[in-house]
Amino acid sequence: MNPYINYDYYYGYRNNTKAVAYIRGGPFAPQIQGVVSFEEENGGTKVKVKVSGLPKYEPARNGNSPIGPHGFHIHENGVCEIGDPNDPFKSAGNHWNPDNQPHGNHAGDFPVLFSNDGYAEMEFFTNRFKPWDVIGKSIIIHQNPDDYRSQPAGNSGKKLACGVIQPKYF
Repeated sequence: MNPYINYDYYYGYRNNTKAVAYIRGGPFAPQIQGVVSFEEENGGTKVKVKVSGLPKYEPARNGNSPIGPHGFHIHENGVCEIGDPNDPFKSAGNHWNPDNQPHGNHAGDFPVLFSNDGYAEMEFFTNRFKPWDVIGKSIIIHQNPDDYRSQPAGNSGKKLACGVIQPKYF
């Protein structure tokens, strides 16, 4: 549970059919901003993403990972404190993995975000959760693409931006 959300105020949030996270960049990419929305659909959840200010794509060079497409996940804690500026958003915890599955099969593993001149927009469906299941978790955008294999986090690099998932009532 996120200590910054008054769940008593959101009476009945577990029956909420919508949730939202407002994304803000951290020390490595302060220009990032965006929104991720979650809406209940028959059999699962529709996830919509709009993000601007993403770093320009850079191909892999000299053994370094590429910058972009960007790893994109739900993390287990709804806390977006920067903390250590060299390792921001560590308080968000690991990828959300309620089923204890190997990486690539976490409920919080999302498709990568492709930046087009710093902008990404995407919509997809998942049957792994409903919006109320992710309230109080966080969204993290990473610098590098997720390999969906490395344990536990997919070798997706620095955390660039974060947003806490909260109920949406309109």
